[in-house]
Amino acid sequence: MHDELYRKLKAVARGRETIHYGNIAPMLALDMENPADRVRVGEILGEISREEHETGHPMLSAVVTHKEDERPGAGFFELAAELGLLVGMDTETFFIRELKKVHDYWAGQ
Repeated sequence: MHDELYRKLKAVARGRETIHYGNIAPMLALDMENPADRVRVGEILGEISREEHETGHPMLSAVVTHKEDERPGAGFFELAAELGLLVGMDTETFFIRELKKVHDYWAGQ
């Protein structure tokens, strides 16, 4: 896993905040202007959230949003559906609930 990014996301969650994709890409030596790098950022965030899910934690990548609309990218919701989490609700409701779960879990750690 990408330890530096993982630590940063946990700190953001503990502070009950969010962070933009553009702020995490440089930590990974990636550029959000590059389409291939954008895909790689999503893959890394997916790896982190998949590992978190496997340990019974909420999707930590919920704290990473687009600057324009303060929502995660499509990959976040695709992974949530793949993991069986996005059932019986729209993406907006799911995002709000998952972000609250992430904030509540990490604020207590």
